[in-house]
Formats: sequence, C-alpha cells, structure tokens
Amino acid sequence: MDEAERDELIARVSRQSATVGASLPERITVDGAELELEEFIVETRKLERAPPETETTLDAAKRTLRAERDRRFERLETADIDRAGGERLADEIVGIDRALNALETIRRPDYGDEASSAAVADHRRWLDFVEALS
Repeated sequence: MDEAERDELIARVSRQSATVGASLPERITVDGAELELEEFIVETRKLERAPPETETTLDAAKRTLRAERDRRFERLETADIDRAGGERLADEIVGIDRALNALETIRRPDYGDEASSAAVADHRRWLDFVEALS
C-alpha cells in the first residue's frame, strides 16, 4: 500500500462521521482472546440506565476497546500491509469506534436525575402525609 492510500484510510477512520452506518463487529480479538462484541453491546444497550455495579465492567470494556483501537490505528499508520489488509484494518477500527459510541451513550444516573427523583419522592411523602390528616 502506498502512502496516499494509507493517508486515505487514516483520514477515513479519523472522520467524525466514520461510524455512521457502520455495523458492530460480531467478534473482536484482543490480546489473543476472542470477545463476542456485538452480543455484549446489544445486551448492554438493553439497559435503560447503567446500574452502579456495572460501571466497572463498562469502564474496563471501554478502556480495552480504546487500547485495541490505538494498537490497530498504529498498525494502520506504520505496518507494511497491502491495500486489502489496510481496508480490513480500517473497517475494524471503525467497528471498534462504533462499539465505543454505543457504550458511551448508555445512560447513567447523574446527580441531577437523582436529586430530581429525591425531590419528587419528598413531595409524594408530604402529599401522603397531608392526605392522611384530611
């Protein structure tokens, strides 16, 4: 692969819109271990909110995927590969980016949501108390 082709692939995976229409890879191999990435993402996305006990798992998954993306991006930049290998690598990078985007959009309860829920619960208790006095 010549430098112009390499630059084209690097530009493709670096675009913000690279993941639009991209599909999640079914599996990804990280450090010799094959992970069922699509299944993990689909199951995780079913959660309306990420409960606190899954935070560590989600954070670890994102760290692992970012590290793997960086390794593959470096290979794309420096490795002696042919055009087909470069295309395959670019597709893998975009798939990892798609998975990271999916993990980043999982809603987490934040302070505002928790405070709002607490305020609503307080108001309900007061209403119940006032109704009980009537």
